Amino acid sequence: MTSRRTFLAQAGIVSAGMVLAPQLLLAKSKNGVGLQLYSLRDQLPKDPKGVIAKIAKAGYSEVETFGYSKQNGFWGLSAKEFSTVLKANGLKTPSGHYGIDEFFGTGKMDEFNSYIEAAKIIGQTYIVIPGLNHDFIKTAADFNSIADKMNKAAAICKTHGLKLGYHNHNFEWKETEGTTFYDTILAKTDPTLVSMEMDIYWVVRAGHDPVKIFEKHPGRFAMVHVKDMDKANNELNTEIGSGSIDFKTILGKAQLAGIKHFIVEQENFTNIDPYKSIAQSSAYMKNSLHI
Repeated sequence: MTSRRTFLAQAGIVSAGMVLAPQLLLAKSKNGVGLQLYSLRDQLPKDPKGVIAKIAKAGYSEVETFGYSKQNGFWGLSAKEFSTVLKANGLKTPSGHYGIDEFFGTGKMDEFNSYIEAAKIIGQTYIVIPGLNHDFIKTAADFNSIADKMNKAAAICKTHGLKLGYHNHNFEWKETEGTTFYDTILAKTDPTLVSMEMDIYWVVRAGHDPVKIFEKHPGRFAMVHVKDMDKANNELNTEIGSGSIDFKTILGKAQLAGIKHFIVEQENFTNIDPYKSIAQSSAYMKNSLHI
């Protein structure tokens, strides 16, 4: 969690049987399977065009970006160049992770405007907040203040034909003054403007049930990160379907949740080539989860 925030700052900010089939049809996505590019953060700077081509060959139809900066673009490619590479490989990008701590902290729009510009060029719909400076959310009053600022940021996105999203880790469930940051933003942000991107792994690791959250807040979750938990060490990820998370049950509630985009993410690889790993996860998503 901390390493991701640091990295972003530095970067610029049916064997399961016929019985299950009816339930799993709810998870069917016309958009196909996506990959959060952070999964290949070590490979991308060396050969972004080659990595994108390999992602397409691994069975993905969408990618979610991270780490854009006006100075370096997407790993040395301008937004226009990156868009060309995606199109050449038959890939779309519905969303990107863009840290807007500057906007939350000072109200300045410089970075935020550069993210909006890039998102529009590459055809994204969602500008997703990947995490927050924890100094912004120390008290319940802070929670409310950030929720207000999220609504303002979302209103700005709307004027550009974009939507704002929020991606969780597990710190959002730390109870403070009888509430949590996650409960606050779900209650206080405008559901027509702010979409949630649930990282299922972090919800489970925080000790919560994704299905219960879907039931309490139906339609709020336009995106999910599908990230499995290693059975031996819950601090590690593993290939989808090889870990301990029951994705068949969770994603069987996709329609209730409002999910439009299913995005695979794996933050670490153990004794497996990363490209084999992402291909294995893609195959499981399609063949067993019917995404």
